[in-house]
Amino acid sequence: GVRLVGSEMCIRDRYKRLYISLIISKLEVTKLLIYNQAMHNLYAIFAKFLNICKQVAGNLVNESGNIPKRGAVPRFSDLEVIALNMTSEAMGIDSESLLFAKLHEYRKEIPNLISRRQYNDRRKMTSSLCNAIRERIVKKMDGGENYFCIDSKPIEVCRFARAKRCSMGKNNFEKAPSIGYCASQGIYYYGYKLHAVCGLSGVIHSFDLTKASVHDIHYLKDVKVEYCNSTFIGDKGYLSASVQLDLFETANIRLEVPYRANQKEWKPVFPGFAKARKRIEILFSQLCDQFMIIRNYAKDTDGLFTRIIGKISALTILQYINYKNNKPIGKVKYALI
Repeated sequence: GVRLVGSEMCIRDRYKRLYISLIISKLEVTKLLIYNQAMHNLYAIFAKFLNICKQVAGNLVNESGNIPKRGAVPRFSDLEVIALNMTSEAMGIDSESLLFAKLHEYRKEIPNLISRRQYNDRRKMTSSLCNAIRERIVKKMDGGENYFCIDSKPIEVCRFARAKRCSMGKNNFEKAPSIGYCASQGIYYYGYKLHAVCGLSGVIHSFDLTKASVHDIHYLKDVKVEYCNSTFIGDKGYLSASVQLDLFETANIRLEVPYRANQKEWKPVFPGFAKARKRIEILFSQLCDQFMIIRNYAKDTDGLFTRIIGKISALTILQYINYKNNKPIGKVKYALI
């Protein structure tokens, strides 16, 4: 009888400990849910981005936060449009319908919110201002570098089989997409090619969108004046003796490209350059993963370029937040924590 009483006491103690541990675990889960909800608050991130844009914009906008022009003054300023664009891209909301469905919860916080159609139009109109603000943020983080990485990324508009039915750029042949070849994936695609230049710290300094059929080397002709007296690190796509000589003679740019295995004057790649070139590949991976740059909801070329400017600007402002908080700027997923 004594043994039975003792065993019942042990069982009761175990049940009590289990019950207390369950209560504590539920409390901890509740705290985590509340913390994540605060971290992913759309209005809080929007207000933070808007404050940064106001500090950086300076003389680019007037007192009301708009581009100086004649006519009626919009209640929802141009800086607010840019900050909302960056907020949606930083949170992974690349659909305007989903964005405005979420914005219904913040009608009191954002009383002057414009309609979805007005947001779409004004986002295209303010894309140049958004890029100018991004360039100013870049200068604050990455001012006087002499080593840069250059690479390109395919931007597919539609599947290759639907290329003839694609209506994008039909009215303007210069802006229309074309057929290109991606050597890393070994496939042909229909769309554009994103060219980018970044520093060794991982900040994109300049970028451009061209037809998919344009060779990577041609982008060097556009940026050689801006990046004179520097060193460019590229892949085998930029291998050209004539271009290397022209860059060195005209702009004092040293182009470091790995040799092909069957070249006569083959030399091994300097390990430092091979490691540094991974920086821009990581940036392209972040743009594909977190910012979903390979998704395409745009109906025309201007809309596609506006979306790309928004995504790269959102990446830059997250890097700037990490820079201000003395954190590694490459960890953009943890910038808002």
